[in-house]
Amino acid sequence: MVAVTVGANLTGLCRAMVTQGLISPEEGESLQNQARGSGETFIASLLRTRRFRADQIAAFASVNFGLPLFNLDALDPSVIPKGAVDAKLLTKHRVLPITQRGNRLFVAISDPSNLKALDDIKFQTSLAAEPVVVEDDKLGRWLDKYGEVTEDSILKTIETEDLNLEFSDDETQNAADTAAAIDIDDAPVVKYLQKMLLDAINSGTSDIHFEPYEKSYRIRYRIDGMLYEVAQPPLAIKDKIASRIKVISKLDISEKRVPQDGRMKLVLSRTKSVDFRVSTLPTIYGEKIVMRILDSTSATMGIEKLGYEPDQLKLLLDAVQRPYGMVLVTGPTGSGKTVSLYACLNILNKPDVNISTVEDPVEIQLPGINQVNVNEKAGLNFSTAMKAFLRQDPDIIMVGEIRDHETGDIAIKAAQTGHMVLSTLHTNDAPATLTRLINMGIPSYNVAASVQLITAQRLGRKLCPGCKAPIDIPPEALLNAGFSEADLDGSWQAYGAVGCDMCKQTGYKGRLGIYQVMPVSEAINRIILKNGTAVDITEQAKRDGVLNLREAGLLKVKQGHISLEEVLAVTNE
Repeated sequence: MVAVTVGANLTGLCRAMVTQGLISPEEGESLQNQARGSGETFIASLLRTRRFRADQIAAFASVNFGLPLFNLDALDPSVIPKGAVDAKLLTKHRVLPITQRGNRLFVAISDPSNLKALDDIKFQTSLAAEPVVVEDDKLGRWLDKYGEVTEDSILKTIETEDLNLEFSDDETQNAADTAAAIDIDDAPVVKYLQKMLLDAINSGTSDIHFEPYEKSYRIRYRIDGMLYEVAQPPLAIKDKIASRIKVISKLDISEKRVPQDGRMKLVLSRTKSVDFRVSTLPTIYGEKIVMRILDSTSATMGIEKLGYEPDQLKLLLDAVQRPYGMVLVTGPTGSGKTVSLYACLNILNKPDVNISTVEDPVEIQLPGINQVNVNEKAGLNFSTAMKAFLRQDPDIIMVGEIRDHETGDIAIKAAQTGHMVLSTLHTNDAPATLTRLINMGIPSYNVAASVQLITAQRLGRKLCPGCKAPIDIPPEALLNAGFSEADLDGSWQAYGAVGCDMCKQTGYKGRLGIYQVMPVSEAINRIILKNGTAVDITEQAKRDGVLNLREAGLLKVKQGHISLEEVLAVTNE
């Protein structure tokens, strides 16, 4: 190819092709003017001449601008950082973010001379935009399929699998409300919501947040305990989305002044359905809605997969399989307490055992267990349900949470009269749970006679097995974290997060429990009877060989499952 002199009015890819003699200066100027007049790209005008194929243009751009060439056919859609770039920028500049590594965002682009696109992305995301050259026709198909929803595209039918929603006939809203909320003109909103729910299920999301603000509306997923923004639909559809969610959750769509709680079921197939717990909250800019995905499979996947150490698991199973007594699980909201209890119930659930539970609300449904939802308006609370259970010939009772003296007193007495009682509390660790019960007004001698074992727990993000890498941590940092001098013998290796396609560049995949399993020994019982403090109980538990939460987390670090950084973040020793 012979280089030629080009006019000053030719720019970008057009100028490069003229310079290399692929097209004449006159032809380049004509194509560039056509593109400007029609509002399309130069590449689109060039492809219309049929002189070049999209792959030939991409190959030239890659070589001429010194940038990598990528085949979009090989792109895994699960690694695309959805919501990373404003939806309008995608369509305006014809770009697609394909992956993120640290503070670098790799962007698929067919015309790498479009520096304005890269500058706008850098400004909007505060990330370094790294261009990767792709074929224009494939880029167009990807943008059509996976581009973010804009105000124009929301008015079009979203191509996605139709999902069936199950309703309870006795709780369905009146026909007028339902018709208003799912008017035929709102069908795109209905399909958009279904798509968001399906994406959340497929990505392992635990909670979906629909959040209205003054000038924007965003949707976030909580994955492995972290919140990620995944979409910014038009602000104009926030009320339609809220109404749709409230209808299928059997809530009052006309009431927007007070919080509401509901539930819905999404039927994916004849054999699979997913339950959602729905909570609405009136904010100054509209109703914020949070949907908790209730995964019943977590209770049946096996308690051995939750992260208990072998000796901890033996202590827990021995305690719950006793004929009577109380086993308590404690920890903050979202620490996996319910899953731990239901994993135990799944083991105890046999034809010759009568199990009853009362929860607010029932999160996991298991066949063979009598489950009761708290209904404060109707007068059905924890203590009322507990009193009824005792007249129902129970063997095992599970109380969602001991919140007050009356519930705790009934649970303690049930544990003393031939029943196994499982429940949860909100305390920082296992020793503090015993003093919390006494502070509720339950006599110390009843606590000592009833509580058999307490488990405190946290959830830590597991290192991705596909990309975790060995790291060197200074001995001083290990000692400060809680390791002993004996632990620094070089017999184990610490690992850190890296990031790959499998974990969507986060370095973490899934979560693992960190547990403090404390049997209530005779020595601890004596401390309780003497009205000892949580500090006294903690010291005795240590003498009994009970690991605290930090020590249990450090053991996971030595095993290579969790990073030291994650353990320090989720434990508070």
